[in-house]
Amino acid sequence: MKGRLLAAVCVLLLLIATVPALAQDVPTITISTWAGVDEAAEFQKILDEINANNTEFQVVHTPIPADYYTVVKTQLAAPGTGADMYWMDQNNMALAAEGVFMDLTDCLADAQPGSAGDLSDYYPGILAVNQFDGGTYGLPWIAQPVVLYYNKGLFDAAGVEYPQPGWTWDDFVEKAMALTQDTDGDGNSDQWGFTNNGWPPPYIFIWQAGGNLINEDFTEAPIDSPEFLEGFEFFLSTAYNPEMSPSREVIAEQGFGEMFKAGKIAMFMGGAADDLDRVEGLNVGVIPVPAHPKTGDNTTFAWNASTVINASSPLAQQNPKLLCDALVQITEGIHNWKIVSPRISQATVEHLVSAEPRKEASAEAIVEAARNMRALPIFGNYAEFDSVFWSEFWGPLMNNETDLSPAELAAEVRPELEDTLP
Repeated sequence: MKGRLLAAVCVLLLLIATVPALAQDVPTITISTWAGVDEAAEFQKILDEINANNTEFQVVHTPIPADYYTVVKTQLAAPGTGADMYWMDQNNMALAAEGVFMDLTDCLADAQPGSAGDLSDYYPGILAVNQFDGGTYGLPWIAQPVVLYYNKGLFDAAGVEYPQPGWTWDDFVEKAMALTQDTDGDGNSDQWGFTNNGWPPPYIFIWQAGGNLINEDFTEAPIDSPEFLEGFEFFLSTAYNPEMSPSREVIAEQGFGEMFKAGKIAMFMGGAADDLDRVEGLNVGVIPVPAHPKTGDNTTFAWNASTVINASSPLAQQNPKLLCDALVQITEGIHNWKIVSPRISQATVEHLVSAEPRKEASAEAIVEAARNMRALPIFGNYAEFDSVFWSEFWGPLMNNETDLSPAELAAEVRPELEDTLP
């Protein structure tokens, strides 16, 4: 009896001693994000569920809440250092051209249909931001279309009808001007119909007018085309326009988005996930952005972000399939958390409300906007292109730093932009 008891104790001790070794055999996958405290806590719940439901790996979140891209680019420049995965916004996906992200093409080839690894389920324009030279270098986890938030209280007080589906630029301008008022009678406007200080992105109106910043094969920057100029000039007409928008001085003093929250701006174009429709004390509606008056096109801009795999991480070298599997699971979790999911199959009111119940009242408008969203084309040298576009064209026109018309300046700047293209 004593012998059997001693043998059982020895087996138990052996098992206890073995547990740490077994745990150490499970690879730890690290992911770095820009998440702050609250967002990181929400993300951790997703990772906790993933970790609890698999025995192949464990995921550890290592957030970088300050100087994110400075830190990340430093890590990526030193092979073998940094996290296994990173969040990347749309502009920084251009780093794929430097070979620092793992190509996911092979490891996603047998992805389960309908899963986050199924590339055919992503909006093509959003997925394209992650594709370079025939490879796919990231999985999108959010595609946030710009929508229009409007303060119903200000509309009611001014006797102006709310924006209606199918509204156009002309309707928008009429409402913005009617809602710009001197409410205290001192001779100065203290309420405005709209606000534009460089946001919303001019691409919304350029695309609606049929223009493009860059053509499909990245060989031309047709900013001097009639279509591009029509859209850009409409954008400029709403910026710091005293008939509808506050001046740059007022915005600098009172804050851009803060003025909407304070009830001084009637209409604001913001991201679908913004909290502007739940500001305490305001009754706010949401609608897709106004459409081009002739074409009826209401394409909108989508800010998007993806998760990438660090090509030089030891795990990427040793077991890329494991990292790829983890990436799919993490992305699946985020698609049920962040709005708007970049997957076509999830472009439903039901899915959006499930992910973010606080958006129930505006879910239909957001889903409609998502179906018409578009991302900027990104390529390896995009940062330089963007710098030239702002410093030589957009900025001077926006800030009244040139005597040239938009058409004249576009003709001068186009060759400079095209010199930066691949």
